[in-house]
Amino acid sequence: MKNIIVTGTSRGIGYELALQFANAGNQVLAISRKTPKTLLEHKNVTCLSIDLADETALHEVENFLSSTWKKVDALVHNAGALIWKPFAETTQADFESIYKVNVFAVANLTRICLPYLQKGSHVVTISSIGGVRGSLKFAGLAAYSSSKGAVITLTELLAEEYKQEGISFNVLALGSVQTEMLNEAFPGYQAPISAEGMATYIYDFTLNGNKYFNGKVLEVSSTNP
Repeated sequence: MKNIIVTGTSRGIGYELALQFANAGNQVLAISRKTPKTLLEHKNVTCLSIDLADETALHEVENFLSSTWKKVDALVHNAGALIWKPFAETTQADFESIYKVNVFAVANLTRICLPYLQKGSHVVTISSIGGVRGSLKFAGLAAYSSSKGAVITLTELLAEEYKQEGISFNVLALGSVQTEMLNEAFPGYQAPISAEGMATYIYDFTLNGNKYFNGKVLEVSSTNP
């Protein structure tokens, strides 16, 4: 049994991933603004209704860890925010709202968890293929894709900084997955992979990927977008 934190568990990949971890007997801390009834009622899931963009709200996570778990075996940064706008119409406020969730929350939550991470712990950040250097980019996603590039660099830096402690940091840069967020960015597009299917891949990688990778960006994409 492992203690695993998953963010963005109200829908899509995060919801399916939290459920898979919990059904396998792991203890899951599910973090999202909205809390699905299925997770609330699951004996292996603790739900925290938190706005990740609010740094002060993350103190709830710290309180939970210090009083209950004492250790974290895996942390999956799955939560994401997206805005589609032509760059000329994208304001600083737009960039800030996206970066608060996609970048700052990743940094803040990781920092809170650091005292509870130990040798063998694995931090997995879900990025996007659009944030990878040299990949095909799409108009209207300047804030989103640049934020996904930022967490890739952050992960590489953390892997180097904490390699002596035996904590692994990796990125999965996803291609298209059939989720509500995909529909927001590409209305009408049908992805070949379901949220449940991608969650199964992330489940295995979270538990086993750190045996083979650290500080790496794995492109998990079969289509473009």
